[in-house]
Amino acid sequence: MLVDSHCHLDFPDFAAELPDVVARAKAAGVSHLVTISTRVRRFPEILAIAERFDEVSCSVGTHPHQAAEELDITTADLVRLSAHPKVVAIGEVGLDYHYDNSPREAQAHGFHTHIAAARETGLPLVIHAREADDDVAEILETESAKGAFPFLLHCYTGGADLAHRAVKLGGYVSFSGVITFKKSEDLRALAASLPQDRLLVETDAPFLAPTPHRGKRNEPAFVRNTAMVLAETLGVSLEEIGAVTTENFYRLFSKARRT
Repeated sequence: MLVDSHCHLDFPDFAAELPDVVARAKAAGVSHLVTISTRVRRFPEILAIAERFDEVSCSVGTHPHQAAEELDITTADLVRLSAHPKVVAIGEVGLDYHYDNSPREAQAHGFHTHIAAARETGLPLVIHAREADDDVAEILETESAKGAFPFLLHCYTGGADLAHRAVKLGGYVSFSGVITFKKSEDLRALAASLPQDRLLVETDAPFLAPTPHRGKRNEPAFVRNTAMVLAETLGVSLEEIGAVTTENFYRLFSKARRT
């Protein structure tokens, strides 16, 4: 069995066929899906989807792209909303210096706010890091010195330094369909260099469909393609990588109910 640790089922791409999307994932051997929050103000929509399907849980948080819109969201707000049984993570949050859709100061503010919520609740922090490796590493190390918190670098495409520093702090690293792309040799080499007990897989659907679906809308069923390439990269079977990444998921997302 596999787990899609990061998808966005609330996006309009899935509105017309959500039950079919979940059913196809289940048919592909995907036993659990986490639909990830990008705006706290849209959290009720996220939660409604998680409550609708036994196989789906969710997070609560503000994406760095929307950081400037939700500067008023407090750690207490996140802690309160995360008390719902279906909420298994905080985020996604972090730093995105590629698009800079929000001022970097706003992104950092949100990052620290969400870290505090992860530390208080014990729920894993789902981190978006794009072209901001040094600053993400510095924040993680500084905050970890104040008190440990669980976290995951999602859809990892950064450098080896951030990944290894994160693992040293106790963090996990998740790979998406990007690892299947022809030109992702460095990313595959990085995956092979990390401890297997820190690896997860995801789709980030509807984005970044893996080969052979590249260019199409991504969906949770396609996490199987990502897992197949990760297994090949590590020299193990699909069944082995499924077992490893699923156990890693439930260790990190300890509030998630096995389905």
